[in-house]
Amino acid sequence: MIQFKALLKKELKEAFRDKRALMVAMMMAIMAPIMIFAMSKMMIKEMVSTPAVYVKITGSEYAPKLIKALADDNIKLFSDVPTDDAMLWDERNIQLTIPETFAQDMMDGKRIDVYLNADFSEKSMSAPLRRIKAAINQYAQTIGYKRLLVRGIDVNLLRPVNLIEQDTSSPSSNFLMISMMLGLYLLMAAFMSGLSVAIDTSAGERERNVLEMLLCQPVSTLKIVLAKLSCASTIAFIGVLLTISLTFASIGFVDLTKIGASFSLDLSAVVIIVAMLLPICFLASALQLFFSFQAKSFKEAQSSVTMVVMIPAMLPFIMTFIDDKPKWFDWVPVTGQSLIMEDIFKGLAVDWTNLALTTLITIILTAVLVVTLAKKLTSEKVVQSLS
Repeated sequence: MIQFKALLKKELKEAFRDKRALMVAMMMAIMAPIMIFAMSKMMIKEMVSTPAVYVKITGSEYAPKLIKALADDNIKLFSDVPTDDAMLWDERNIQLTIPETFAQDMMDGKRIDVYLNADFSEKSMSAPLRRIKAAINQYAQTIGYKRLLVRGIDVNLLRPVNLIEQDTSSPSSNFLMISMMLGLYLLMAAFMSGLSVAIDTSAGERERNVLEMLLCQPVSTLKIVLAKLSCASTIAFIGVLLTISLTFASIGFVDLTKIGASFSLDLSAVVIIVAMLLPICFLASALQLFFSFQAKSFKEAQSSVTMVVMIPAMLPFIMTFIDDKPKWFDWVPVTGQSLIMEDIFKGLAVDWTNLALTTLITIILTAVLVVTLAKKLTSEKVVQSLS
């Protein structure tokens, strides 16, 4: 135990000595809350605001009531565009063509073809085009109902079945997109915060010949690996704690009531998330140490270990495209923690069986990596980075 404490003290001292590397390690914890705050603001603005949309309308004089209906939804003529926004809406070039026979066809009860021309593949056009189509469809539906009423026909005949939606989700579920991002950022923080420390304490020490001197001491390779693992995972865990605390602080400045959502976690939920991510920090550091020692140089280690960071990003992302997730997803490290965090953010009860299984598998996998790496450090090929 005395040897392990000395090794751990040495690793921590070297990790906290390099302030620049430590700042890079904590960058994920600092950037994640900023990203979540910005995304929250943008999402709320898009959901609750109806900014003016300017359309180049040909034949507006033939359908004044349709133009009035569009104006009620803040969809205006291009001639009314402010000078500052004229270039932007001219580039978007949304065109609406109304035929000359609009009024006569309306009186005759004929179907009228109104043409909407725009670049539908442009992402920035999706919201304006959606609003234009919704306004025109609503206007057409209103005219259709009026035609039935003047003929003495009950408009309810058009809706023989009325679907009443009753949302049983909790208010926190309305904030699901940002909640999923938070879960992803927490996993990324566990993998990225200790990344630079793990590379420096393995491939870096080997290039500086520190590892060879350390192995010459009367101490087992297992203790050396455990000391390096504890140091890297401590930095990773600090990054996770910073991400959680800073995110809670940043979300407090976002008015979620505008979209009927809420985001709050009680102390027990926070404790569960933190305790669940602690084994992930050890697993991430073990993977990073393992791949760093396999690399031939410090630069190669940076390239290969960076691929390990993609694990928490890819697995939850892949899960979003799977409707019926296999049961074993609940037990696999990273995916299991991701699903449990998703349930916690939704306000659902924690499945303790899945939590125990995924935590156990994570610990077992970490232990296997540590033992394997300890054995590899007894090989001259690994220590001397020989091919």
